[in-house]
Amino acid sequence: MNILEHRALRGPNYYSRYPAIYLRLDIGDLEEQPSDTVPGIVERITALLPTLQEHRCSVGRPGGFLERLERGTWAGHVVEHVAIELQNLIGFSVGYGKTIDSYDTGIYNVVYRYRDEACGLAAGVEAVDLVERLFAGEAIDMPAIIDRLRQVRDAHMLGPSTAAIVDAADQRGIPHTRLSEENSYIQFGHGHRQQRIQATVTGHTDLISYGIADDKAWTKQLLGDAGIPVPRGRVCDSFDEALEAARSIGYPVAVKPLIGNHGRGVSTNIEDEQALRDAFDIAAHRNPSVIVEQYIRGEDHRLLVIDGKLVAAARRRPAHVLGNGIDTLQALVDAENRDPRRGIGHENLLTQIQMDEQALRMIGQQDLTLQSVIPAGEMVFLKPTANLSTGGTATDVTDDVHPEVRFAAERIARLVGLDIIGIDLLAETLTRPLEEQSAAVVEVNAGPGFRMHLSPTHGQGRDVGRPVIDMLFPNSKADGRIPIVAVTGTNGKTTTVRVISHLLRQAGRNVGMACTGAIEIDSHVIMRGDYSGPQAAAIVLREPTVECAVLEVARGGIMRRGLGFDECDVGVLLNIASDHLGEHDIHTLDELARCKTVVIDAVRQGGTAVLNADDPRVLAGQEWARGDIIFFTLDPDSRPVRQHVRDQGVAFTVNNGRIVMRQGQIEAEVIPVVDVPITFEGHARFNVANALAASAAAFALGLSIADIQMGLQTFHPTPGQNPGRTNLIEADGIKVLIDYGHNVPALEALAELVGCITARRRISVASAPGNRRDEDLFTLGTLFARMHDVVYIYETDPRGRTVGEAAGLLRDGAESVGGACRVEIIMEEARAVDRAFDEASAGDLLVLLIDDIEGAIERFRGRRFTSPAPTGPNGEPA
Repeated sequence: MNILEHRALRGPNYYSRYPAIYLRLDIGDLEEQPSDTVPGIVERITALLPTLQEHRCSVGRPGGFLERLERGTWAGHVVEHVAIELQNLIGFSVGYGKTIDSYDTGIYNVVYRYRDEACGLAAGVEAVDLVERLFAGEAIDMPAIIDRLRQVRDAHMLGPSTAAIVDAADQRGIPHTRLSEENSYIQFGHGHRQQRIQATVTGHTDLISYGIADDKAWTKQLLGDAGIPVPRGRVCDSFDEALEAARSIGYPVAVKPLIGNHGRGVSTNIEDEQALRDAFDIAAHRNPSVIVEQYIRGEDHRLLVIDGKLVAAARRRPAHVLGNGIDTLQALVDAENRDPRRGIGHENLLTQIQMDEQALRMIGQQDLTLQSVIPAGEMVFLKPTANLSTGGTATDVTDDVHPEVRFAAERIARLVGLDIIGIDLLAETLTRPLEEQSAAVVEVNAGPGFRMHLSPTHGQGRDVGRPVIDMLFPNSKADGRIPIVAVTGTNGKTTTVRVISHLLRQAGRNVGMACTGAIEIDSHVIMRGDYSGPQAAAIVLREPTVECAVLEVARGGIMRRGLGFDECDVGVLLNIASDHLGEHDIHTLDELARCKTVVIDAVRQGGTAVLNADDPRVLAGQEWARGDIIFFTLDPDSRPVRQHVRDQGVAFTVNNGRIVMRQGQIEAEVIPVVDVPITFEGHARFNVANALAASAAAFALGLSIADIQMGLQTFHPTPGQNPGRTNLIEADGIKVLIDYGHNVPALEALAELVGCITARRRISVASAPGNRRDEDLFTLGTLFARMHDVVYIYETDPRGRTVGEAAGLLRDGAESVGGACRVEIIMEEARAVDRAFDEASAGDLLVLLIDDIEGAIERFRGRRFTSPAPTGPNGEPA
């Protein structure tokens, strides 16, 4: 088998409303070998993956997939189910999948759900190899497969603390985006409502407070001055200073690096000079400045305060083993590490105990070696600190915290100034006030780990991710989202996106807009190019100032990566027409319609789908639409629209030369069509439709009729406001119309406008990308010839064709019309435009269907066209 394409669909897509992995798979010779021809395949796969018994498949009951396998199915379908189950086996709960025949024999589109993208992709690769071996009767090393997938999981998964916050956000419907694969840098929400964290440090964490927590001496000075019990100590830069400090304080002492975390470099209960020297060397390896301080006897406790409130407390014990009078210390450690709760790093509840230099020194201080037999019931501590990352254990004691201890913890958080703080407290117990016992705060932590509270070794786990989200989004109903308008269709997307953005800006909103041409933030272009896909959506939604996002959604982006968001407030479906058929396995208009309806299927609850009631396929697509529906139509007598309005639905249409809004018995005038500049006094009917769609979307977002009126009458078809879309320029005796008619329906619509513009001759510069079908290119050529007197054909991107092939098909179509149209191929766009300028004279209309708009306009400014029109032999216009 051969994987032809393999990628993640990161949002709603053609195959699923949820993120999924897409795998285009050529099963080769296995097309002739369905599963029922493979002896023992059900028994083999069940032995490898017993949990496949739970897969219902199309049968609809447990064991359904195995029944299909026994009756006979193809290898691609088996890959789908294996990829799903491999993810389940490494801890990701997924169930959805589908396998679809393509138009090519033996090639299948396999789609399955994922939770972690890297793991989902890796599971697909492993599944293809496993199934190929399964059908061939070859050996399969299942443990090795699972081990490889676990390595991918561990390399990419979020740590438990960050994951807890993400889970809390998911429970509230707050979207999250991972901004970096290298660390736990997460954005919650969108635009101006977003919040960001890095592990358990938030965007509100104070920099000065973070510095205090990172400097143990500073922390002690601050807390000590406020009456909080802290151990006496001194910062030392040499061993001699450390020795002097220890003698002054009195043994035992603790030694730690001035700046550090996770207990690294910390030694406790130092009772003599040699132990002090060893401890100093260990600490100095972490930081040249070392703290020597009073050793406080007592249990190690961690108090977690979030947003000024104590939310969890745990008693921690360093890594230790309990003797049985039989086994050596090494054997006891090995047995402890076999506990299934222990893993590497943060993968499990507990961490493996590493017998490193620090541990060996610790047992040496107890006059023990790894070969010592530990008496029954005797506890041997293996680490000086109780961090879970070094193998320690934790017991939840949140419910035991005395009110005075609670007050002290919350006061410490205020004194240091951290929104999330972990307080390390040595105390005999948390059930009595600190002043009544031996107790001291030994350090505080910015960005503290949550694992000990989420899943303590003993006691009740605490959902400490939720208080973080509640702090970041204090309104319990807030989900961090901004309004998103997504616009799709075959033609008119860019203009409609620009009009909607203009309407919103005129109403005072800060808009992030992405379309074919640019990304704009509040009218400022930040990127130029084709930004009609999910990457552009992500860029806009990351922008911290954006209040509304208006996004063009093209078919290619939907098929390649899915939408760049999980849901939108308004989904606009303009039209369905022939364009790019044959790409991404979309060969028919019905398939194209299903692709486009992904946008209206992604409308959130309470949102709105804006639909073109004049397009039968759009009208039929309303079965996919979520939320309310607003129709727009050029036909005020449209039967489905009349019924919709009678049912109190909203519609925008044209009546007696006015754009109107209808609902029930109400008809509200928005604006006369002639006052909407982009309609060219109503001659550009396609832009009348775009204005209706934009008005409907704006109304769905809460704009008033007055807002919509003001926006429509101030949006002009100029290169500044709508570059490359019906820009009509008049200068020096000629007219230039710049547009992007790139398919047959768009050109047919443009022809209606071109025919209304008075001109002596119509001269065009035109092209079309090579990825159109032959018949589409030929038809475009015929339209060029029917619309114009002179056509200069250039070629932009062959897109898989030989150079000149697409231009040749356009010429053949133009010449097939016959008549007086003169056709010439000039391969380079700039040269073709210059040739048209040379040809033009007073009274002509130039129709430029080009990509380099700015370049053409700049050259146009330097031209003069005042020469008289050429005449015939009788002095009449030629």
